Amino acid sequence: MTLSPRLRDLLPLLPLSELLSVVSFLFALVFLAHILRSKRPPQSTIAWVLTILLIPYLGVMLYIFFGGRKMRRLAGSKEPIYRPHEHPAPPAFGAGTERILLTFGVPPSTFGNDVAFVSDGVEAFKTLVEIIDSARSFIHITTYILAEDATGKEIVAQLARRASEGVKVRLLIDDAGSWRLRRRVIEPIVRAGGEVAFFMPVFHLPFRGRSNLRNHRKVVVADGLRALTGGMNLAEEYMGPKFSSNRWKDISLSVEGPAARDLDTLFRSDWRFTTRRVVDTPEAHPEADEPSVTPHGGTPVQVVASGPDVSGDPLYESIVNLVFAARERIWVATPYFVPDEILARALELAARRGVDVRLLVPNRSNHITADLARFGYLRQVHDAGAKIMRYRPGMVHAKAILIDDNLALIGSANMDMRSLFLNYEVALFLYSPPMVYEVDVWFRTLFPECRPGLNRQTWYRELAENVARLISPLL
Repeated sequence: MTLSPRLRDLLPLLPLSELLSVVSFLFALVFLAHILRSKRPPQSTIAWVLTILLIPYLGVMLYIFFGGRKMRRLAGSKEPIYRPHEHPAPPAFGAGTERILLTFGVPPSTFGNDVAFVSDGVEAFKTLVEIIDSARSFIHITTYILAEDATGKEIVAQLARRASEGVKVRLLIDDAGSWRLRRRVIEPIVRAGGEVAFFMPVFHLPFRGRSNLRNHRKVVVADGLRALTGGMNLAEEYMGPKFSSNRWKDISLSVEGPAARDLDTLFRSDWRFTTRRVVDTPEAHPEADEPSVTPHGGTPVQVVASGPDVSGDPLYESIVNLVFAARERIWVATPYFVPDEILARALELAARRGVDVRLLVPNRSNHITADLARFGYLRQVHDAGAKIMRYRPGMVHAKAILIDDNLALIGSANMDMRSLFLNYEVALFLYSPPMVYEVDVWFRTLFPECRPGLNRQTWYRELAENVARLISPLL
């Protein structure tokens, strides 16, 4: 930004407070111009403009750190995972959702997958250790949180053991999600010959956009043959060798088959972007070319990534399409419900046309700001006839969607604008009635422990909800 000679001569004569005001005003003008030029949802644009106008000092700093959406220059340095197709192959199931995903370049559904539904923390930890033990060539792990608790330390010990046995261990940790993690905790893996990298360090010049571009994917892959993915991080709240009454309700999927290779391809892209090194291990053992099930048997699975390394928003677009296409039910489990106006309106209209819309959320989550922001959206769909199920015993961290009796969607993305438009996420689309049934049973076991409906709305609650909804695009 270039100042005129006259303004440059006046600046030294100004008191410090006035100088800061002038500088803040100039920065505010620059960022307001950038916001208005950016292709953002209208509510996000309005929220940022109001923030900078009303609290310019804080607003400018917030925009510097968090204002970027996909941050073209920074995000563009990561090689796209998918190449959009003008004429994609016909969908395997003739479904509109899969057809939409194919146009974004998302790989088609794969057959021959053995998928297991994992909703218990002890079972998830046991499955993770089994996958680590099964590896003969490599272990690839992406996680948002690796905690220093007993679960995190045990997983580090298991990975260090396999690295010392000659298995290639690569652990990719999001720097913001694991900001409390002390580096000495993961040193055993490195000393044993493994590799550890932190995705997009926050404290790095330039700062701008790095706090927004977070890798929220959770993926564990062994040899490209077996994988574990879903919403669970590597921490005691999600999983562990022993039962814990404080453990959160969450879901993961154990996958054996071609879908594991798709997940490994995703890891390799994230690893190459973070380390600037190409993974030199083969995609799998030769045995992987000989599937244990028939090519068209098992569970059909479509691995769908979303984020700055994907052109467009395939996960969001497909969810909106599913909501409009649903005829019988839309059951959603999410820890944070802060959708954009289009998705909220789609759920409202689905409820009004008689679809069984149920939103399973924690009665109180671990983020008070998200709880404040969600009520306006929850009330919108509730007043249209949807059922709001607030889980009382504890935290629900699962991210799951059931559409009719045909599709189950499980992954890492919350139903909020940060997950749907900013974070690097991954979801598995399960086109399988048996898997839909398992997820259905999971929902039904939690419903009796929920408080249905919402609290009575008073004038001050309505005011608070409207203010929170106004700033929700910034959360």
